[in-house]
Amino acid sequence: MKKFEVIICVVNNGFTDLVMDAARAEGAKGGTIFHARGTGNPEMEKFFGITISPEKEIVIILVEIKLKDTILKAINKAAGLETKGQGIAFSLPVSDVVGI
Repeated sequence: MKKFEVIICVVNNGFTDLVMDAARAEGAKGGTIFHARGTGNPEMEKFFGITISPEKEIVIILVEIKLKDTILKAINKAAGLETKGQGIAFSLPVSDVVGI
């Protein structure tokens, strides 16, 4: 039985193609995109010296656990905090999957 994790990436509006291109290049089959609005903290903005865009998109990608680390690294390189996408990505374990 295959084990899965879900990768969640929060990125500035308009940068989801970078996330999905990087994930697909490392073996992801697809993802789901949600539109969101961030609630930037002015103190965090001052501390880190970054501009926080309120318009966000969330990409959710279900992946086999063996691909997770490689995909996370690729997403970070393509759309991480050091890029215009200013994305953060993390994964969570998935206990059950149906339909695959």
